[in-house]
Amino acid sequence: MGEQKKQFFGTDGIRGTVGEAPITPDFMLKLGWAAGKVFAGKGNGRNKILIGKDTRISGYMFEAALEAGVTAAGVDINLLGPMPTPAIAYLTRTLRAQAGIVISASHNPFEDNGIKFFSGRGTKLEDEYELAIEEQLGGDLTTVASASLGKATRINDAAGRYIEFCKSTVSSSLKFNGLKVVLDCANGSTYHIAPAVFEELGARVKAIGVSPNGLNINEQCGSTCPENLQKAVVEAQADLGIAFDGDGDRVIMVDHTGAIVDGDEILFVIARDRHRRQIDFGGVVGTKMTNLGLELALQSMRIPFTRTDVGDRYVLAEMLARDWSLGGESSGHIICHDINTTGDGIVSALQAMEALVHCGQPLAEVKGEMRKLPQCMVNVRLPSRQDITSNEIVLAAVAEVENELGNSGRVLLRPSGTEPVIRVMVEGEDSAVVHKLAQELSELVATVVV
Repeated sequence: MGEQKKQFFGTDGIRGTVGEAPITPDFMLKLGWAAGKVFAGKGNGRNKILIGKDTRISGYMFEAALEAGVTAAGVDINLLGPMPTPAIAYLTRTLRAQAGIVISASHNPFEDNGIKFFSGRGTKLEDEYELAIEEQLGGDLTTVASASLGKATRINDAAGRYIEFCKSTVSSSLKFNGLKVVLDCANGSTYHIAPAVFEELGARVKAIGVSPNGLNINEQCGSTCPENLQKAVVEAQADLGIAFDGDGDRVIMVDHTGAIVDGDEILFVIARDRHRRQIDFGGVVGTKMTNLGLELALQSMRIPFTRTDVGDRYVLAEMLARDWSLGGESSGHIICHDINTTGDGIVSALQAMEALVHCGQPLAEVKGEMRKLPQCMVNVRLPSRQDITSNEIVLAAVAEVENELGNSGRVLLRPSGTEPVIRVMVEGEDSAVVHKLAQELSELVATVVV
């Protein structure tokens, strides 16, 4: 029997343009009902699903539609309002809900939106549940008897609960006194959380991207567009800057000189601190795109490292398989699994800042201990979607490039999952050589048709 294919769920929930199927109010109504039907009877006593969202304007519409669907299935709802994705994972677990629903399109512009689910354990939903929800979507929406309808309750202290959780993830004796920090909250779901966390831990905070209007989430701000943060850090003569994405599961930092510190470098800062303090975390999981500089820096400290396919789902799966507690991606998806069950931008930033306090060094100095190697990525568009990575001519060319780079470089060919594009990445010690080899290899790839 072949593996069942999903119609709506992708690798990270359901996402698309608002108003275009399936990101429509009628679909969300049915989705809420289908989820309610699947999770009804999973708990002891009353069944409960949490719903949180980011700050994009369509969140109001989809929150109402999901609320109607879930309650029609006879399941109670706790409404959290605008909350970071990792906060919803945490609250789903601590409030003993059967599931959590996040209305967010993460780092996408406001015209998009999407849905993610968390299990009662605060983890991404297993395939069997996603398939069960899709099966329910194929049926007719029915409403339980009026006496059995679900009730909706707003959790007014949701932000306060999560703020206290974030603060609890660093040592109770730790204070950020004297540290001047600029926070960029991307006009997203951390806007009312992150400034409070860092201020209450003693940092002097300048916050930008904290005026959401429903339309400006991720607009020229946040972790995917850190230019304003870089400028603000230098102008304020701050010790460092921190940028989150719209739903708060990614983080990028900026040192006092205005230089960007990406996810690979943040992972290094955290791993180095844990290693120095002899905290057992097993090893570090990265992806095929993780900079070789991180691997070499960890190797010098005898910290185990492994790579997975790109995507935090794969990183987490490998961490669980190896029982390691630290992993992430260059984009700033960092998972400290001993603290939260999913990538958490605020928690990761706190871990990095705690590391700086412990060693008494500025961010620029600590991240400088990891030598980031130059990378060059070229997207090669093909006539049609095809995987040419096993082509003999291509393999021979890759081997030739790898031979020239030696042990201090690598080549990666990665087909796009959505378009007829092969991503050609070359990494090595000399930037000019790396760019030259990437260009030559990409030109060869473009001439090969399977």
